[in-house]
Amino acid sequence: MQHQVIFQPSGRRGMVERGITLLEAARELGVDIENLCGGAKVCGKCKVKIEEGFFEKFGIESSMEHLSPLQEEERDCLNEAELADNYRLACCCEVLGDVLVFVPEESRGAKQVVLETGKERKFNLNPAVRKYYVEMPPATLEDHRGDFERLREALHEQHGLPADLEIDYFVLRDLPNAVREGQWKVTATVWCDREIIRVEPGLKDTLVGLAVDIGTTTVAAYLCDLRTGQVLVVDSMMNPQVRYGEDVLSRITYSMMNEDGLEKMHQAIIEGLNTLARRMTEKIGLLPADIVDMTLVFNTAMQHIALCIDPKFLGRSPFAPGTKQSRNIKARDLGVNICRGAIIHTLPVESGFVGPDNVAVLIAEEPYREPEKIRLIIDIGTNGEIDLGNEKRLLCTSCATGPALEGAQIKFGMRAAPGAIEKIRINPETLDVSYKVIGQEKWYPEIQKTEAKGICGSGIIDMVAQLFRSGVIDRSGRFNMKINHPRVRRGADGKPEFVVAWAEETAIGKDITFTQADVRAVQLAKAALYVGARYLMEKLGVDKVDSVTLAGAFGSYIDRESAMVIGMFPDCALENVQAVGNAAGDGAKLALLDVGKREEAAWIARRVEFVETAIEPDFQNRFAAAMALPHSTDKFPHIQHILDAIPKRK
Repeated sequence: MQHQVIFQPSGRRGMVERGITLLEAARELGVDIENLCGGAKVCGKCKVKIEEGFFEKFGIESSMEHLSPLQEEERDCLNEAELADNYRLACCCEVLGDVLVFVPEESRGAKQVVLETGKERKFNLNPAVRKYYVEMPPATLEDHRGDFERLREALHEQHGLPADLEIDYFVLRDLPNAVREGQWKVTATVWCDREIIRVEPGLKDTLVGLAVDIGTTTVAAYLCDLRTGQVLVVDSMMNPQVRYGEDVLSRITYSMMNEDGLEKMHQAIIEGLNTLARRMTEKIGLLPADIVDMTLVFNTAMQHIALCIDPKFLGRSPFAPGTKQSRNIKARDLGVNICRGAIIHTLPVESGFVGPDNVAVLIAEEPYREPEKIRLIIDIGTNGEIDLGNEKRLLCTSCATGPALEGAQIKFGMRAAPGAIEKIRINPETLDVSYKVIGQEKWYPEIQKTEAKGICGSGIIDMVAQLFRSGVIDRSGRFNMKINHPRVRRGADGKPEFVVAWAEETAIGKDITFTQADVRAVQLAKAALYVGARYLMEKLGVDKVDSVTLAGAFGSYIDRESAMVIGMFPDCALENVQAVGNAAGDGAKLALLDVGKREEAAWIARRVEFVETAIEPDFQNRFAAAMALPHSTDKFPHIQHILDAIPKRK
């Protein structure tokens, strides 16, 4: 008997034999879990968390009862809180039913490669938070002013701050001790010249803020010096909410199907933010309490979950968000452990599923400053956002790209981590394969033992493009099973597949293949992006674009030519297709460093025109046409020479 095991956040899943341990299942499915003792049940490094409940996205009921009983070794290695929170040791528990397993960051053997960097951008340094040093006359029997009033007057007289300046309640509670410890000389941290959010004895000049891009799959964070604009530390992690669903709709569904679903997902991301704040400040000898300002960007569903706003109405027409405006929220109200009086700023929502992350992309890329050329900007992620236009008019839309491009829903798909095949080439005549694995400098077959475990997003795009260019699949995406070659075969399920890497080359001891279902999953994702872009072009009244900007981590790794060959976006000169890295993260940084960018974000969020493509009467027909490679009717003159060279196989 076999049971389904799903490992998050890697997204690896498969059927495994009943009775094997989770550690053995992980090895079988190519999931790296730390086990320094080699499975001897003594090191405690293979901690995993078992998620309970029905997961509609995967069609499984996951339960602790689907594993063998707790062993004594687990009681020795896990504390009471972990045991209460459904933690187990992967080496100890046997699979007795379907189960969804979350591998916490400290237990992951291979760390995911997350692109946190964007491009160099000019910015105006005008942060929301500033520090002011003041010297006050000590209190006397003749001077009955309160400590706060004395501080406020000193800030007004010495620095010209408003006379009606307010103070955070928790800062006020500690103020008497702070001013006397500093012998009436203190440094006040002030937010937007409106509120004192921190008071430190003596002269203190450390001033840092944190900008965070909360993606559906990954979280990227930037610790910045608010005095110089310098990025001090960059860090990232998998979004810990992945275990509740790989896309926004599945997470909305999870919150609706489980009474405590929203609270669980909310706490998961807050814990993630606190982890990032702690380890980033540690790197430079600071404390999380030293972070005095923070900006957050996310798509609309991630915004609702992070702010603990019920997201269920986002999944129903007319898809209205709980709030569209930018928000200023006390960090402590969200449970974010930074400076207690600090205020977290979230950028505004444009419309529906086009959220603050797309606003962040816009204020980073500034297409609204382009006088003539038509710019197409695609932020490729689990939820894709598309912008089109220039200073005259700007349109946007959102499309459910799904997680296939990031490795999920692909038989041997995986996140970008060591062992993932990231680049692939197929000889169109011999069908010989060469590929590069993350963590290896050389390509196969220059190295025979590649230790490959699966294929990540950039390799998946290459794979479909190369299968098409070599004639293994036709324009419809179907395999040509008349090809007599050992790499083109039928799998155990009788369905077509292509062998990318033979078992002896891999780290998982089995052939890594790309299946007919995998091709279809990519076609669905790329069609969603293409149709969204074409609708915007039609609404804008243009038949071509002058440039294509690929934003997001994924967009920076994919091969531009491969992406155009499969029809991920409309035709454009390849030299005008550029990747700009994590533009949403760049926008979050800009909003952290310059309050003017926050005002700009509010302005552009009101100005950009949202297009709801799914309600267009011909959407299904257009989507079907866009499933073809690169498209059933649209022309691609800039890659026509590639299409003409595809071998005509019988």
